[in-house]
Amino acid sequence: MIRKRSLMRRTAVVAAAGAAALVLAACGGSGGDGSAGHGGHAATAPSSAPSSASASASASQGQHNAADVAFAKGMIPHHRQAVEMADLASGRARSAEVKKLAADIKKAQDPEIRTLSGWLTSWGEDVPAEGAMDHSTHDMSGMGGMGGMGGMMTAEEMTGLENASGKAFDTAFTELMIKHHEGAVEMARTEQADGAHGPARKMAGEIIDSQSAEIEQMNALLGKD
Repeated sequence: MIRKRSLMRRTAVVAAAGAAALVLAACGGSGGDGSAGHGGHAATAPSSAPSSASASASASQGQHNAADVAFAKGMIPHHRQAVEMADLASGRARSAEVKKLAADIKKAQDPEIRTLSGWLTSWGEDVPAEGAMDHSTHDMSGMGGMGGMGGMMTAEEMTGLENASGKAFDTAFTELMIKHHEGAVEMARTEQADGAHGPARKMAGEIIDSQSAEIEQMNALLGKD
């Protein structure tokens, strides 16, 4: 009897232990599945959040509109003409201040031409070809919100500047460049008001600041301050 009771107790203990093991295994499995599931969500959430934020930032950085395209397409030939004018100064200007001003204009606007061209290419737009704009072109139809390129020199004005030298060149260059800069500032203000591309709006602000300062400098050279 004692052996039988002992055997029964052992059987009960073993059964109880087995049941406990099954419960623990079930809980562990459930916990594992649950934690794996939560872990999967947790792993997915962080990775998708940065990805989403990154995509959003990328979209914001790349966002542009018709005003941005007009700004780039208008400012490229405008800058090219300013650089062309500046190139004349080294061999024709008498004033050291005019020569330095011309060099500063070229140094600032050459890199901006490259940046503007890069934006147009990235947007799938055509970059204005060299010499595509005649000096007398003021009607910028197709330039969206730019409404024209103010201050652009005519062919006759460019020829007159090429034929001038000494003090006559200094005066003509300064007067024409003031008009040219005023046109660029107007275009830049339009971009700031209507554009959507952050870097383009930033460049527009820099153009307004730098060229407004140069207008003051040139007015001083002409004795108009």
